Amino acid sequence: MFSSIKPLLHKLSLVLLTLVSAAATETGDKPSLPKAPEPIESILRLQIFLDSKLFGPGKVDGRPGEFTTKALKRYQAANGLPQTEVENHSLDLSSITDLFTTYTIREEDLKFVGDVPTKPSLQSRKKYLPYDSLLEFLTERFHTSPELVEWLNMPAKMSALKAGDVVKVPNVAEPFLIESLEPIPSLPEVPEFQAARVIKINTIEKLLGVHEGGKLLASLPITPGSGHLATPPGTWRILCIAQMPTFRWDNSVLNYGVRSNNAYELPIGPNNPVGVMWIGLSKPGIGIHGTNSPQNIGRTSSHGCMRTANWDVVRLVRHISKGMTVIIEGPKAEPRPVVVKKALPPPPPPPPPKRWYQFWKKS
Repeated sequence: MFSSIKPLLHKLSLVLLTLVSAAATETGDKPSLPKAPEPIESILRLQIFLDSKLFGPGKVDGRPGEFTTKALKRYQAANGLPQTEVENHSLDLSSITDLFTTYTIREEDLKFVGDVPTKPSLQSRKKYLPYDSLLEFLTERFHTSPELVEWLNMPAKMSALKAGDVVKVPNVAEPFLIESLEPIPSLPEVPEFQAARVIKINTIEKLLGVHEGGKLLASLPITPGSGHLATPPGTWRILCIAQMPTFRWDNSVLNYGVRSNNAYELPIGPNNPVGVMWIGLSKPGIGIHGTNSPQNIGRTSSHGCMRTANWDVVRLVRHISKGMTVIIEGPKAEPRPVVVKKALPPPPPPPPPKRWYQFWKKS
């Protein structure tokens, strides 16, 4: 009897979680879901599958969400399949056998973890911007959320991880290897991609797609700019692709597009504001890049660029090249309100000059 009820309970949980997420979206709040969720196996399996195909579902966490649904529908359309909701898909996921694996913390992993100041002035004094914890290291390596890693390893304290500890994690096809990345100012061009492929970005949908001959090859969630700092629509070209870039932090540039002398050069590292990859466009100051906040992809706004998770952007650059066309669709930046200073009232007229006899009368 329980086996016949279990699928019904699963669908009910999907509906309830979706309703909570939708209600939060309408009110502008973040979804108020449990901090330590039990993953839904069917969703986790689907996410691992889509992630392996570079149709990014966002975080691989076993929870329903906007980007999992969008990734599924885009993958279905790209492969000539009817688009469905998550609970109704008929994809063959038999290739995804083990949902979880284990990872042993290595001594060499510790060099990628350290103190990360919050102020750019203090960050600029460091040589490297590392992960702030081994938990952050693990979530990025396995494309997942801290809540899922914590749940999978209860009752162990993730804040107390050390070399030699064995941790249970999602079994993603391609873990993100921060240790494999070295600073490269400009990645080599790929001639066969330059003419045949194009990147299309929809800032309303918050999606980036790589297309070739009308076929969608990859799709990733992004965080674009909005409002006064909206990502500029138009047709641009990729000017350069830099791996492990530094970043010139200039508050005036970020918020007003005007270069100032009050800036800080931030070092390389996974917690650099542009992450581990910078894809510069022919629109000055605008690019596609990684991020130091992968958990917030699609939930916030950028200063005009397009952020995507470090684990996604390192795989994206294998499919693109300098010289490729980038088409951005979406609303233009809203004009800033013109501040008109009120005119000051005219000064009072000066008193009339005194005559000589006025002084004589007083004396």
